[in-house]
Amino acid sequence: MAGTGAVPPNLAQWRKGMRAELVARRMAVPAPVRREWSLAVSLMLMQALPVRAGSVVGFCWPMKAEYDARPLMRLLRQRGVRSALPVVVQRAEALIFRRWQPGVEMKRGVMDIPFPDGTEQVRPDILLVPLVGFGRAGDRLGYGGGYFDRTLASMEPRPLSIGVGFEIARLETSFPQPHDVPLDAIVTEAGMRWRAHNSLEDVTARGLKDRLEELAQNRADFARLTAHTVPSVP
Repeated sequence: MAGTGAVPPNLAQWRKGMRAELVARRMAVPAPVRREWSLAVSLMLMQALPVRAGSVVGFCWPMKAEYDARPLMRLLRQRGVRSALPVVVQRAEALIFRRWQPGVEMKRGVMDIPFPDGTEQVRPDILLVPLVGFGRAGDRLGYGGGYFDRTLASMEPRPLSIGVGFEIARLETSFPQPHDVPLDAIVTEAGMRWRAHNSLEDVTARGLKDRLEELAQNRADFARLTAHTVPSVP
């Protein structure tokens, strides 16, 4: 398994090379196989996501043979869930999210990725985060821009973050750095995994849903507590 042993002497170069290798590996998979994998991921998410009418789920427009969440979003919208896509307002800054549904006006942004133009800005309750690679500790290798790390670190309470991708993206480690924000869970065509104690453990759909609901409640409670805490006067 790639990404083992000591931290490479030039980590940035290692990540760049591993990113290219994993993307090429993914794009070499025949399209019908990728569609089957995406369907398997979507079916698991349909059972595991703790959503209700009015919930906002952020996802990414698929590129470079990624997992395609659009069919899942269509089914979730039938439950009253709102879907949203990320927008890069400024490079090296946190993302914002705008409501998306088929038919809204779109523009092309960073990396030529489409985003909604003019729809209202929303705050996701759940983020489906694309995986270039992922490690045994729930660490994520992305495209190198750091957008999701900055976004997750800036939001309080933090949205539930679920890495979505394919099992061929699995690494021993991506050698995460202090600024890298670990994901809460990872779902691939091979199954669902929950991050606990810096490791991933296999879970059922019911188990993942229960843990995500508990985590979301804990984060909301903590945000309310800190918002009403009055600093002591020295």
